[in-house]
Amino acid sequence: MDVEDLLNDVVSMDDLKKFENEYHKQLTTGTVSQETKFHYAWCLVRSNYPADIRKGLILLEQLVKHEASDDDAKRNYLYYLALGNSRIKEYSIALSFIKGFLHLQPENMQAKNLMLIIQKKMEADAHKGMAIAGALTLGLSAVVGIGFALTKNLKK
Repeated sequence: MDVEDLLNDVVSMDDLKKFENEYHKQLTTGTVSQETKFHYAWCLVRSNYPADIRKGLILLEQLVKHEASDDDAKRNYLYYLALGNSRIKEYSIALSFIKGFLHLQPENMQAKNLMLIIQKKMEADAHKGMAIAGALTLGLSAVVGIGFALTKNLKK
């Protein structure tokens, strides 16, 4: 699966429920394994719902900060933090996580591709923002111009 497909991949409800149930089952015992927390977070960041994605991101951040047992695990957490943040259009945050990943494994092509996609999406959003600002400025200028014209006509 290429990176673009991963960004658009949506978790099945069956998988989400399966890993959510396992997570909550372990949570009631007081100890959630690193693997269970990761699988649940992995499902959440692939959800269609931004609230789920954010919940997954919180779990992944906990894993990175407190439970990353080795570099492989840390890279996985960083990668999915970048992916999840990209899905909710938090591109600058996503970029910082993917750069963290690449710091650990600079030759990883999948991470390099994700970084390029994030940068392109940031650029596209910036262009959209400039176009919207330009359209608003043009619209406001038209309204002001009409206002002046009406005021001038009323004075005659």
